[in-house]
Amino acid sequence: MKYNNPVIKGFNPDPSICRVGQDYYLVTSTFEFYPGVPVYHSRNLVNWELVNYCLTRKNQVNLENCRNSGGIYAPTIRYYEDTFYMTTTNTSDLGNFIVFSKDITGEWSDAIAIDQSGIDPSILFDDGKVYYCSASADEKGTSCILLCEIDIKTGTKLTDSKVISYGCGGRYCEAPHIYKIGEFYYLLLAEGGTEYGHMTTIQRSKSPYGPYEPCPDNPILSHRDAMGTSVQATGHSDLFEDHNGNWWLVSLGIRTLPWVMLHNLGRETFLTPVTWSEEGWPIVGANGRTALDMEGQLPGMVDLKSEDFLDEFKSDKLGLDWNYVRNPIMSNYELHPGIMRLKGTEATLSDFAPTFIGIRQKEFNMSAKTLLSVGNIQMGTIAGITAFYNKEYYYGLCLTREKDEYYIKLINTVHNYTSEAVSIRIEPLDEIELEIVTGVQYYKFYYIVNKERFYVGQAATAGLTTEGTMTMTFTGTYLGIYAINGNAEFRRFSVNEIKGDV
Repeated sequence: MKYNNPVIKGFNPDPSICRVGQDYYLVTSTFEFYPGVPVYHSRNLVNWELVNYCLTRKNQVNLENCRNSGGIYAPTIRYYEDTFYMTTTNTSDLGNFIVFSKDITGEWSDAIAIDQSGIDPSILFDDGKVYYCSASADEKGTSCILLCEIDIKTGTKLTDSKVISYGCGGRYCEAPHIYKIGEFYYLLLAEGGTEYGHMTTIQRSKSPYGPYEPCPDNPILSHRDAMGTSVQATGHSDLFEDHNGNWWLVSLGIRTLPWVMLHNLGRETFLTPVTWSEEGWPIVGANGRTALDMEGQLPGMVDLKSEDFLDEFKSDKLGLDWNYVRNPIMSNYELHPGIMRLKGTEATLSDFAPTFIGIRQKEFNMSAKTLLSVGNIQMGTIAGITAFYNKEYYYGLCLTREKDEYYIKLINTVHNYTSEAVSIRIEPLDEIELEIVTGVQYYKFYYIVNKERFYVGQAATAGLTTEGTMTMTFTGTYLGIYAINGNAEFRRFSVNEIKGDV
């Protein structure tokens, strides 16, 4: 059966998956964005529905003053004895911890801290024992994988942490998952860094503590030498068997912009079929590669998917697609019938806690629009629509009021330098529509009055790409709305894919 990658588009890195009967649940990293760790559900492995978040309370996920791409790193989800367990790392606060729930769409427990260093933690339930592994460093600072046994209910360590692997020769030995398959314990790893040298490797042993022997065909997944393809940086994987007995790998990957080694959508979730060699090693995809167009024995029929989005704010709470940046001040967000009122503070998009909500950009060519009420905009208030990567990289098209005059302004922030690129005075009116058209070379900005569309300006897509940031970052671009220094009422927000060039 044919299907298309990525199966979960936009900023959704470090996927981990578990199966319960014929249902599949997948989680991804969220870093400084809130709520933390989305939960996706599928019955065919291609059509995924966002059904919940694991981390929805500040006492689970403290992101105050979290640096860009700090916060919540790679999660793992597992199911054992009627309970879901998710473990992850808050690199800006708690370190490694576990939350659990019997109802995956309900509330998850408070965080249970685990006293083991490192990131990318994972859990193995085996013969009454619970093994906990993470990517860390030994006493000499060498990258390694640590393993201990824990009490899953309390997080108490039952054994000392032990180094079980130094990887297969690549830098940054990370993302460990241990599986008991047949007579072997398989240790799946990510190596090479999560950039263009990324790869998935595997080892096996008769004991979870090793010694581990590497697969002779490592890496089992990598695009590090596939420089002619638009899919790059594949790695950080999770291996699983579907309910029909077929094996698969979920992994992260990126779709690069044409003609340049840059990406702005973030690391996304890819699905690749797996077979097994006679020697008992997994064979991933075609020669260790995945692709945008794939074929495999999926466990269910695939529906055509649309990435279009519309919110007219008719519900009494925001939908799951919306995210905040860091822990929000919830009193600054008011939903009324047909209105999303943002109560802007002095914090701008360059600050740690702006009044902002956004959804992931999922395709290169999209149109994002919002309908903004003008009459209630006070002097000094700024309100608008934004393409937001992080607080040092974003573009904003906004409405401002200065004395009795209204202006449309295009604000660009790159490398933490903010400039007012365009300022256009407009006549007073009741409402205005603001639009961002995303593209592979430029983000273009428009405003619409009485169905007449006016061009404001453009900014380079390269300004919102991971490779261009001042510090190492791991996120992707959001499309959203924001307010500064006063209240703003938004009546609609939509995102629609554009076919063809823009």
